[in-house]
Amino acid sequence: MRTYADAGAEAGRHWRATIAAAQAGDRQALDELVAGWLPLVYNIVGRALNGHADVDDVVQETMLRAVDNLGSLRDPDSFRSWLVAIAVRQIRDRARRRTATRLDESTAPEGAADFAELTVLRLQLEGQRREVAEAVRWLDDEDRHLLSLWWLEVGGELTRRELAAAVGISRQHAAVRVQRVKERLEVSRGIVRALDGACPDLRETTARWDGRPDSVWRKRLARHIRGCGYCGDTRESVVPAERLLVGIALVPVPVGFTLSLALGGKTAAAAAGSASVGWSAKVLGALTKPAVAVTAGATLAAGGAYVAVHTPDDPPPRTATAPTAASTTIEPPHASAPPPTTAPSASASPSPSPSATRKAVYGGVVDAVDKAPDPDTPPGALPHRAESGVTSTGGAHAVMNHRGDAVTLSGRGYVLVRWQISPQSRAGSLVPPAWTGLKGKLFHVASGGGRRMDDPVSTTDTTATGMGSAATGYDVLPAGTQQMWQNEYFYVDGSVTLTVNERGADYGLSVFPSTWDAAEKDIVTGPPEGAVRYGLVRDTGGDDTPVPQYVTRETPADPATVPQTSRV
Repeated sequence: MRTYADAGAEAGRHWRATIAAAQAGDRQALDELVAGWLPLVYNIVGRALNGHADVDDVVQETMLRAVDNLGSLRDPDSFRSWLVAIAVRQIRDRARRRTATRLDESTAPEGAADFAELTVLRLQLEGQRREVAEAVRWLDDEDRHLLSLWWLEVGGELTRRELAAAVGISRQHAAVRVQRVKERLEVSRGIVRALDGACPDLRETTARWDGRPDSVWRKRLARHIRGCGYCGDTRESVVPAERLLVGIALVPVPVGFTLSLALGGKTAAAAAGSASVGWSAKVLGALTKPAVAVTAGATLAAGGAYVAVHTPDDPPPRTATAPTAASTTIEPPHASAPPPTTAPSASASPSPSPSATRKAVYGGVVDAVDKAPDPDTPPGALPHRAESGVTSTGGAHAVMNHRGDAVTLSGRGYVLVRWQISPQSRAGSLVPPAWTGLKGKLFHVASGGGRRMDDPVSTTDTTATGMGSAATGYDVLPAGTQQMWQNEYFYVDGSVTLTVNERGADYGLSVFPSTWDAAEKDIVTGPPEGAVRYGLVRDTGGDDTPVPQYVTRETPADPATVPQTSRV
């Protein structure tokens, strides 16, 4: 394992010459410097603000000040601690400027995920590592700020001396503060474990909780856990957080993340015309040259705009070629176009397009509303397709609650997608998820979970279904969309990405690599065992089994807005 001393020496050797060259006005060296240290700054700020909308601004301000003041740095070996200190000051300044507005998820941009989710999804964390990442949500702002540095210290990215210097305290005081944060983090881990459990008393306690972590609910839940034999019974040994965090990589900077380094709004002409032509003039002169330099994951364009163009874990671009049935090759209107006034029926015959002459390879898209089967009618047999296992970038249990969250599924086998619709939080038009980047084949093989989402769910409110109620309003599917069930099963032979397009209506998806045995058990568990209904088998055993709605062969920037192969 890399030690703190080794990490510092390695960084010093690698960056000393680069920093010196950047200080001399070398544009390529400056590009390399920004690209190399942007992930560290992004992780510090992202964890400190937990993915708040201000993260991008604070990262911008940090890098801007670092570039603008690089000429004043006398010791290249102190660059990292100097940069971290700038980031911490910007985080604090941001908090002071926004004291009237709480830094929480409520002001995040539409579709933004908090940093805990980004950490879990992008680093594919599972088990107790995932638990630690999710526990960060329950910390107060000050604790999160320090945790953002301690996390990197444990991972070998910072030293304790650099942590203390960034916060502006002694190493002894830093040790005391870190210990307190670790204690509160362990309490938060217990809350995450308890909420994942099945304690009936805890469900009653959280009945009025809006799902947003805060200090009041942290104390309330911690008090419950201390007095609850069920929640306090840990069935596996709890590994200390520092052992779990060792070796966890930095969360990659998002694709398309842009840094606009305008150096405080100065222009090259103004800098060159100043009485003292120093560091700023050198860099500004370099930035205004017409060339574009590309290095380690970033592009420096004329005018000083850095654009992160890929992350280390991104797969290379590829062109997926799996076509769908000829009957579904008609492209529907763009997502911004109004929905059709009537739902297309299963027998609808759209006008042929130039692509409709292609030979159908497999499947037909489910894009017509069907009638729910009788609850007491057992399903037909589920054909058993070959299984070698499916891997998911979200791990064994991916939870996606924000627009843009995605998992990529690869291999050969079954996948369960569980719907979590919350009309009581936000009812309205539901934009279904998108299956994109398909390489190979994908089938919709069965539906289960004991009910369709439009089944009744209350014995006291006859209007209530899984899609809403007269009191809360209903989540409404686009015309012609197949009604989903609680559990939807798919078969993957290749690779495909599932992306959440939650916008108007509030919903989430849980995605589990599964097996034929699990799917079969789910759909045949009928009313005698207490379920609402039996499941439904859609798999015919051949290539005419339905393909999921909204499947596309493209890999769009926004899966909700590209033409899909379903006519819905």
